[in-house]
Amino acid sequence: MRALLQKLYLACGILAGIFMILIGVAVLYSIGGAYFGYVARSADDFAGYAMLASSFLALAYTFGRGEHIRVTLVLQRLTGRARRIGEIWCLLGATLLSGFFSWYCIKLVIDSYKFGDKSTGLIPVPLWIPQIPMAIGAVVLFIALLEQLIVTASGGPLPKDASVDEVSMER
Repeated sequence: MRALLQKLYLACGILAGIFMILIGVAVLYSIGGAYFGYVARSADDFAGYAMLASSFLALAYTFGRGEHIRVTLVLQRLTGRARRIGEIWCLLGATLLSGFFSWYCIKLVIDSYKFGDKSTGLIPVPLWIPQIPMAIGAVVLFIALLEQLIVTASGGPLPKDASVDEVSMER
């Protein structure tokens, strides 16, 4: 099951990368419009939608790789059982918060679809379309946090962590 979830996180990470490329394409299209004298209709809107999708789809992938910034001022001072309990407590809180966030992202997509909300740019886009990657990314992050909570609570390895020392050494 974990291997399947890892593939899901990787797929979301790849999609996030594709949306980053689309941001570049939208920016180049906009620059081309300014240079060649045509109006790049809603290029900034589409770049924003791609940025939203890229940001949310990358959440679970970066969490799984330990690349999220975690404030571990208290946790880094704990060892053994106390550290595991602290990690479980933090993962439980993060899982609950991401669960609520996922629920409301899905609700937002459904409401936008029901009410027929459209963007206000030159090209009106039904808002539920760019909101779908946000909801998917939030749900997959919830799944990743829940998985790590279960692994940690059952005695498995603690979450990966980019510690302050590792980050400062990379610079």
